[in-house]
Amino acid sequence: MELLAGAKTPLSQAKVAGRIKTYVLDTNVLLHDPQSIFKFEDNNLAIPVEVLEELDAIKGEQSTERGRNARRVHRTLQELLPDSRAMLEGVRLPTGGTLSVIINRYLQDSDFASPAMQRLRAVLPDLTKKDNRIIACALFVQEQYPPPTILVTKDVNVQLKARAVGLESQDYLNDKVPQNLEEDRYREVSVSIYELQRFASEGMFGLDGDASKPLYLNEYVLLRSDEGKTMPARYMGDGAVRRLKVPDFVRAPGGIPIRARNLEQQFFMDALMDDSVSLITCFGKAGTGKTLLSTVCGLSQIFDERSRYDGVSISRPVIALGKDIGFLPGSLEEKMKPWLQPYYDALEVLMPSKPPKEPQFEAKKVSKKSKKKGDAMALMSAGSHQGHQQSLPSGVVPLKPYEKLIRSGMVEVEALCFIRGRSIARRFFILDEAQQLTPHEVKTVITRISEGSKIVLIGDPAQIDNPYVDSRSNGLVYAHNRMKGQSVAAHVTLTKGERSKLAELAADLL
Repeated sequence: MELLAGAKTPLSQAKVAGRIKTYVLDTNVLLHDPQSIFKFEDNNLAIPVEVLEELDAIKGEQSTERGRNARRVHRTLQELLPDSRAMLEGVRLPTGGTLSVIINRYLQDSDFASPAMQRLRAVLPDLTKKDNRIIACALFVQEQYPPPTILVTKDVNVQLKARAVGLESQDYLNDKVPQNLEEDRYREVSVSIYELQRFASEGMFGLDGDASKPLYLNEYVLLRSDEGKTMPARYMGDGAVRRLKVPDFVRAPGGIPIRARNLEQQFFMDALMDDSVSLITCFGKAGTGKTLLSTVCGLSQIFDERSRYDGVSISRPVIALGKDIGFLPGSLEEKMKPWLQPYYDALEVLMPSKPPKEPQFEAKKVSKKSKKKGDAMALMSAGSHQGHQQSLPSGVVPLKPYEKLIRSGMVEVEALCFIRGRSIARRFFILDEAQQLTPHEVKTVITRISEGSKIVLIGDPAQIDNPYVDSRSNGLVYAHNRMKGQSVAAHVTLTKGERSKLAELAADLL
């Protein structure tokens, strides 16, 4: 880096034109998308040397996505900038733009004065902070080169500080979905009462061209006649809609029956029970039934002789994994339990220790599709009724029904951090809190899904704890936007809370 210390003319390869801009990239942009360098078309890119320092501090995180992305950025920069001259003068990118690493001369010469640096020192005097030094570097680029300079950062506070010193700043927009994405509610399609009656009797119906034009494949709609009669349907392409295939109820083995309680839950259940749909995205606030419905539909299918699934996998991302998990005592399973407790709660609701007796279901035999499934059912049935319980040694707590499924391997509940490198075959895979993931992380998960599996991405885009994504750039909405209209994908938005009246009011008003 000594060769760059006296650099007077960085960005010597920079293009100057009326529509060309110079983008200064913050560290979090490169960590969010390691390929972002190639997504600014023919504009100039400048990376402050402070960014390289921050990447160097992060690359040692072996078990995190940030560490992996930092190492990917280092390898990319090493290929693009093989020597000091390339770093000094900049290089041409395949996109037509340029890339340079910037040493800020303002910080090298304490006596160097400029209007921009005077503003910076007046507003942000502490230049030991990396964020302030990156802003100073962007101001240096802005003063030295004609094209408009824009600082690109995913840190909202850095954006505000940059604007306070007269520097244009914006979020990384490449992976954001359109603002006008219609995702709030299902659409209604007007039909005549005769067409609705025909649809009710035949189960299929062909819409006219104007009515079907705005619909995408596997979109859920509500057919409505002028008389106010309605029927839910799913668009199958080529102008045709079909009736939903929703059972009266679904239930986990030995559990309680669960029914769809509103129209949107019927849409969701139809997609969950359809083997032709391999990817489901579901948006919904707290209490709308996302986790409960997806879990019970998965459990109900693994013991069906016609089902292609060998088991159910339930997972969620663990935000701030290292520090927050590491200090917890116990084994890895005990460390992860607080993060995965919501799914144990859902399983306890679906498969209570003492389910209500329903004689009409007790006579039905459970399918012995495989020895594994037969063993799991045997585990569940052993001691399930008080009259047939075997005596247990003193102090031994009997296993709950869902614990027996977990012991048999039919149900897996684990954190998402352990999915890399896996190939998930013949599983009903539920990924909760998917809004916490970046688009790259969601891609990593979906590409783990093998033939014969289904993946269900559920979450609430309005509740995000990950500082690097927002309601338009998180992995859940990104996957929905990019996969919309594919024959293997379906989407449902749940808006009505069913947990309790109190929970519904809290979600809406608080």
